[in-house]
Amino acid sequence: MRFAAKSLVRESKKSEKESKKSKTKCKKAMEKGQMDVAKIYAQNSIRQKTEALNFLRLASRMDAVAARLQSAAKMNTVILTLSV
Repeated sequence: MRFAAKSLVRESKKSEKESKKSKTKCKKAMEKGQMDVAKIYAQNSIRQKTEALNFLRLASRMDAVAARLQSAAKMNTVILTLSV
């Protein structure tokens, strides 16, 4: 579970980096006067930024579930120890 959460955080950083690249490409296209191309780059940048945020949300949920599972396992161990 923790590995999956870390993997999602890595994917988030990757998407954030791609978003920044698209943003700079958009600016360059606007400077050249290519508004149609700039619009496509802008849409890609927005999509990638949203994707990065979604990856972070999912990673956070995975961490929470992993923590709950770990807590439940510890409680189970304590209960078994006390009952013996």
